Amino acid sequence: MEKSFAIPISRRDFMKLAGVTALSTVLIDNNHTEAAKTPSGDSIKYADKKIPVLFSVDVCICGGGPAGTAAAVNAAKNGANTLLIERGIALGGLGVLGCVYPFMDTHAPDSDTPYLKEVKNRLRGYGIEPFDGVTQQTWHNPETLALIHDEMCTENGVKILYQAVVVDSITSGGKISAVIVQTISGLAAVIAKIFIDATGDAYLSRVSGVDYERGYEKTGNNQPLSFRFEMGGIDTEKLYNYVAIELKEDWCKSKLPYFEIAEAMHRKQRYKLEEFMARGVETGEITQDEAEYMQAYTIIGKNGVMSMNCPEIPIKFSATDPISYSNAVIFGRKMMRNIARYLINHLPGFENAFISREAVMLGARESWRIKGKYYLVEDDYHNQSRFKDAVCRTAWFIDAHGEKISEKLPAGGFYEIPYRSMITDKISNLIVAGRCISASFILQASMRIQPTCYSIGEAAGIAAAFAVENKIDANKLDWATVPAYKRSYVSKA
Repeated sequence: MEKSFAIPISRRDFMKLAGVTALSTVLIDNNHTEAAKTPSGDSIKYADKKIPVLFSVDVCICGGGPAGTAAAVNAAKNGANTLLIERGIALGGLGVLGCVYPFMDTHAPDSDTPYLKEVKNRLRGYGIEPFDGVTQQTWHNPETLALIHDEMCTENGVKILYQAVVVDSITSGGKISAVIVQTISGLAAVIAKIFIDATGDAYLSRVSGVDYERGYEKTGNNQPLSFRFEMGGIDTEKLYNYVAIELKEDWCKSKLPYFEIAEAMHRKQRYKLEEFMARGVETGEITQDEAEYMQAYTIIGKNGVMSMNCPEIPIKFSATDPISYSNAVIFGRKMMRNIARYLINHLPGFENAFISREAVMLGARESWRIKGKYYLVEDDYHNQSRFKDAVCRTAWFIDAHGEKISEKLPAGGFYEIPYRSMITDKISNLIVAGRCISASFILQASMRIQPTCYSIGEAAGIAAAFAVENKIDANKLDWATVPAYKRSYVSKA
């Protein structure tokens, strides 16, 4: 593990260095308490500067990935004045910006919540059938998915603030009154009654004083990062004939246009392409790290293009250390080029291939996780736990790269995720959605997949709107008391 990045300075001293005294900090908090009553267009004082209030809304969602987008659409659909803040210029997170497609199936019966069903139906409306009938993965392409997210937000009246990064929050009395964002024009504030942290890294939660943890409890390591990319110019029919027919690889039984190849060394599953990658290590064309894990999927609607689920960056690089993360980008890009070159030189079907796109964010499988009112653990997976306040169900196996790849639940089995794992005792008007909810490292490795994050976000949006309408603190709301017709998921527990 590379040296951890830390600033040996208290928040008080840091504020002083920024030109803000302890007294002014108190004044800022008090001013923000009052500012929450004013309409947008006003200004507030932050870090000894006067900054504009861009929006004053009912619900503010930070992060436009699967969970954040679902939360925004459902909060607005349920009557809340809603703002979605996204640091990029497309919604969908890793499923769009990170080249993580298709997204995996939960393996749980009847797990699709209404929002997820609608996304899939809209894909069909654009001529993309998301199911291949074999793998049950949801196949799509990123540009279409980004367009669908935009359309759903627009139709439901969601305001979107693109190219904006959440940098801080203003809290007082266990409540967030505003978030500070860096926009293309500088610092600005957003005031809301309820905030949803869908950053994936629990960033809003952490800067607001919520307890958190990161990495595996036993080692401190995060799951390894990935740096996905696309390759074009592939003769996919030739590739299919080589892998599926000549090598007789029956691991993936799907057929074109739905086709994937894979190999992962040091696992129980023995892949036919493992020997192919091992030869590259022997010749020195690729490293052992580059050969360790390789996977690629066709992209529906992009003929001759595949999404490369690799390289898997060595675990010495951290998803929670900014210096290590930055070094991982450089290291991963080199790995990417080596893998692509090797495939072009040796894998039938890749002779005329080329790198056509790099992800604009690393694939972080796990980083920070909050400690909420309920802490999901591995026993909840194996015991197939049920909860009265459950917001969704899943059965994706424990997929902790570098630590543990678990057995699957029996057919028809599943566990549920409670609303209490999305709220904390520390902040009354905060809901957390997506991969950073309250769960252990091992359990998070199961619930982190995109469909589950969509469903968690959907529930977060519904809960936020209901809390605003009924003047209930988000962390005191009992999901089981929300009328069943409004809930996206009703447990039978």
